Amino acid sequence: MTLKLKGDIEISDIPPCTTKALKINLNQNIYGTFAEIGAGQETVRNFFRAGGASGTIAKAMSAYDKNFSDAIYGVEEDGRYVTEERLKKMLHYEIELIEDRLNRKKHPGKMFFSYANTVTTIDFAKKFKGHGWIGLNFQLDPLEDYNEIILHARFKETDAKLQQETLGVLGVNLIYGAFYLNDNPKELLKSLYDNLHEVQLEIDMINFSGPRFSYIDNRLMSLLLVKNGMTNAVMFGPDGNNLLPAQQLYKANILTLRGSFRPVTKVNMDMYKLAEELFLKENKVDKKNTKIIFEITLTNLISEGEINERDFLERAELLCSLGQNVMITNFQEYYKLVEYFSEFTKARMALAMGVSSFVQIFDEKYYRNLSGGILEAFGKLFYKDLKVYLYPLKDQRTGEIKTSENLKVHPRMKELYKFFKYNGKVVDIEDYNPEILDIFSRVVLDMIAKGEKGWEDMLPKGISEIIKNERLFGYSKRKFEKLT
Repeated sequence: MTLKLKGDIEISDIPPCTTKALKINLNQNIYGTFAEIGAGQETVRNFFRAGGASGTIAKAMSAYDKNFSDAIYGVEEDGRYVTEERLKKMLHYEIELIEDRLNRKKHPGKMFFSYANTVTTIDFAKKFKGHGWIGLNFQLDPLEDYNEIILHARFKETDAKLQQETLGVLGVNLIYGAFYLNDNPKELLKSLYDNLHEVQLEIDMINFSGPRFSYIDNRLMSLLLVKNGMTNAVMFGPDGNNLLPAQQLYKANILTLRGSFRPVTKVNMDMYKLAEELFLKENKVDKKNTKIIFEITLTNLISEGEINERDFLERAELLCSLGQNVMITNFQEYYKLVEYFSEFTKARMALAMGVSSFVQIFDEKYYRNLSGGILEAFGKLFYKDLKVYLYPLKDQRTGEIKTSENLKVHPRMKELYKFFKYNGKVVDIEDYNPEILDIFSRVVLDMIAKGEKGWEDMLPKGISEIIKNERLFGYSKRKFEKLT
C-alpha cells in the first residue's frame, strides 16, 4: 500500500495525452480514420507520436482546398464549411468508406470509428478567435450500430498554433472517453478537459446518440456543461435536442423571460404572450428573425446547495411541451446575459420580468465587483436600446397592483430609475389577466407536495396532465386519494 506523508502534494491521476493515445494504439480492435480540416492534423499527430499507430489509423487526411472537400463530401448550399452539417457528412462518409474497403471477414473483431473536425482558428487580425465542430462515430462491438458524439468548441487562446495544439488534445480526449468512459457520460464529459483548462477553450454544445447512449437526455448533458464551468450558457429546443446558441442567436432579435418555472404557470405564459406582442410592435422587429427564450439560471436550479437533475429535467420537459426554446445560464446578473447576447447580435433585445425581479436589479450588492458599480452595470444592461417589459405584481397583503408607476426602489436609486422609466426603457404590460395574479410557482409546488386540490387550474392547458402522467414534482396519486 502506498503511504501518504504529511506535506505530500497530490499529483493528478489524469493520463497524459500521449498515454491516452498509446493505450488506444495498443488496442488491436480499435481501428478507424481521421479527417481534419482547418487547423492542421493535430489530433492524429498525437497518435502518430505516441507510437504503434499502424494498428489504429486506417487513414488520415485533410482536404483543405474547398474544391477537393466538395468533391469528397459534397457541396454546401450555404457555402459554409465550419458547420454541424459538414461535420456529419464527413463522419458518415468516412464510416461508409471504411466499411466498404475493409473486409469484415478479415477483421471480425475490429471496432471501426471515424473522427472528424472542421474548424477555423484565430484570424490574422486577431478579431475572431475561432471555433469548430468535432465529432466521432464509433462502435463498441463489431456487431453493434455506431454511436455518435458531436460537440462544438470556441477557442479562447490568441495564437493559432496554441489553438491547434488545444484541438489536438481535445480530439484525443474525445476518442479516449468514447471508448473507455462511455458507461459514465458525466465522467466522459469532464474528461474532455483533461490536460486542458477553461481559459483555452469553451465547449458550448454536445450531443450523444446511438445504442450505448439511448438512455442519455442531452438536455442534462447541456446542464452539466454549465455546471462544470465549460461554458456560461447552453440552449435546447422544443424537441429536447441541444442547440448551438451562436447559431440560434446570430443577428436575431431576442426576447428573454427568466424564471424558475417550477412549474411553469399561467402567469409565465401570460407574461410571455403579452411581452411577445409588445416586442413584435417594436421598430425593426419581425417575427421571422425573432428568438424567444425561457432562461433558467444555475442559481434557480440549486436546491439545498445542490442541483437536482431530476427537478431540472422536469422543468425542461414542461417548457419543451409548450414549444419553447430553453436556455440555461450562469449569469445571475442581467447585464451579463445581455453582454452574452451582444456577442452574436446587434439587433433588438428585450427582457420580460415581474416587478419583484425588476426591483432586485437596483440592489447594489450585485455590482460590487464592477469598478463603475451599478452605473456601469446599467450602461451594459440598457445598451443598444434594450427594453424591459414589466409584468405587474399583486401585493398579497394589501391587494395593491404594483406597476412601473408605483413600485418602490431604494431612495438612492429613485433618480436612476426615473431616468430609465421616462426614457421609455421600462414598459408596463397592461393587458394582463387580473384573475391570475395570485398564482405563484412555489404555491403550486407546495400544493402538489401536500396533495391539495386546485393547482391544476393555475397551470397552462395540458401541463397538469403531464405532471400527473409522469409524476413530476413529487406528484403522487395516493396523496390526493387520501383527501377524498
